[in-house]
Amino acid sequence: MEKDQLFTRRTLLTGVAALGAVGAGGALALGLGNGPARPPAPAPGPPQRSPLKPSAYRLQPLTGYGAPRAAPRQPPVRSEPILRMSGRGRTMLLTFDDGPHPEYTPAILDILAKYEVHATFFVCGEMADYNRDLLARMYDEGHVVGNHTWSHPQLTTLTRRRIRSEMERTSEVVEKAYGEAPRWFRAPYGAWNRTTFQLGAELGMEPLAWTVDTLDWTTPGTGTIVDRVEEGAAPGVVVLSHDAGGNRSQSVRALRRYLPWLLDSGYHLTIPRRSLI
Repeated sequence: MEKDQLFTRRTLLTGVAALGAVGAGGALALGLGNGPARPPAPAPGPPQRSPLKPSAYRLQPLTGYGAPRAAPRQPPVRSEPILRMSGRGRTMLLTFDDGPHPEYTPAILDILAKYEVHATFFVCGEMADYNRDLLARMYDEGHVVGNHTWSHPQLTTLTRRRIRSEMERTSEVVEKAYGEAPRWFRAPYGAWNRTTFQLGAELGMEPLAWTVDTLDWTTPGTGTIVDRVEEGAAPGVVVLSHDAGGNRSQSVRALRRYLPWLLDSGYHLTIPRRSLI
C-alpha cells in the first residue's frame, strides 16, 4: 500500500509523456518543465500526517470508530485481588459475570442506559465469541469489559499453560470485538493463586474481586437480591451479579428495582479506574 503512494521521478516523467496533449503549460504546472522541479505549494488547512505502517493500526470495535488508545502499562503482580475501590463520595461499582447472554445482557444494558449508569462486565470468551455485537455495544455505551476466562474453570486446578490459554483466548476475542484488550481480570469462583496473579499482570490486567455478593446465581428471589444490594451499599463497594450462566431474569428484575434506589440514595455508580486503586 505504501509503495503505491511513493511516486518516483521516473514514474512522474512517464505519466507526463503519456499526457503530451496537455502541453508544456500543464507540465510546468506539475513542476516537470525545464529546470529543477519546484515542490507544490502546501494546501490550506492542517498538515497531512505520514501514513502509518500496517502494524500501527489497531482493530476498532464494530461501531464507534476512533483513535486507538495507548496500550496500558503492565501492572504489578499482586498477592490478593482488589476487593473495593477508593475515591471521593459515595461511589460504587456494579459488575456482571459470565456473559454476554443474548437475552439477559441486552435487558441489563437497557436498564443501565435508561439511568445513564456504567458498569463492568466480566465476560467468558466462549460466550463473547458468539455475542461480539454485545461487546461492541458495551464499548459504545461506555461500559468496561473484563476477562473472566474462556470456559469458566477453577483456575487453581489447572496447569500454568492451560491458565494462560484461558486468559489469552478471552483477551483476544475482547480486543477484536470491544476494540481494546481487557485491563481487568476476575477468577471464576474467586479461586486465585500466584499463577493467576502473574499471568494476569503479564497480560496487562489487574485482579478485581467483589465486596457484596448477591448470590443471584442461586435464584434466591428478586426481593432477596435487592435486599442484599441495598444492605451492602457503601462507598467503594463492588457488587457482584450475573448476566449469564443460567436463568438471570431475577437479576434483571432486581437491577430494575435497586438501581434507582442507589441513585436516589446519593450513590454514584461508576467503572473501575486504576487511579482509584
